[in-house]
Amino acid sequence: MGEFTGNNLTCVRSERIVFSGLDFTLAGGGALVLVGSNGSGKSSLLRLMAGLLHPASGVIAFDGAETSEDPEAHSGRLHYVGHLDAVKPVLSVSENVAFWASLRSGGGNVPQALSALGINHLADVPGRFLSAGQKRRVNLARIVAAPAPLWLLDEPTTALDKQTIAGLERTIADHRGSGGMVVISTHSDLALDNFQTLDLGHFSAGRTGNP
Repeated sequence: MGEFTGNNLTCVRSERIVFSGLDFTLAGGGALVLVGSNGSGKSSLLRLMAGLLHPASGVIAFDGAETSEDPEAHSGRLHYVGHLDAVKPVLSVSENVAFWASLRSGGGNVPQALSALGINHLADVPGRFLSAGQKRRVNLARIVAAPAPLWLLDEPTTALDKQTIAGLERTIADHRGSGGMVVISTHSDLALDNFQTLDLGHFSAGRTGNP
């Protein structure tokens, strides 16, 4: 499914350099885990990868083509799940997932997505009645409902129980097994095979020495 890369990236937020000189390379089937203290730029890097922010310098590319050259095409090849769970309160769980899947060409498999995250029994429940953990599972279900080669997940295990985390680990493994890529920011250990770790503290403005 190609190669996703970043070269010599600098991120500036509110006139502050969050990180600089950052490189990454992720091939099909790969996983990149972002670590670092709060404020080190993990969420900012994910937003750069998703095209929601632009680097102050450096290049992000997919298969050698700069993602900024065709942002619509790049958006179509990824799923980004941030801190906020985008669950519409008046729609049922299945309707929420179907809405997100409808934004992708070809729609998606909503029942399969609900099953993967263990929320089949909530299919007809309106979003306003869901707990924080249930909303998180609904938000994650959309990455299963409609295919995309690149998953960008910001603290995906927040509010999830151990059983659901195990299901998410299997879902990620299946995605990678079919050649998909995943970038994850997390403070929790996830059972992932053959993953890379990127410590953003090595690229912070206040670092000493070389990364």
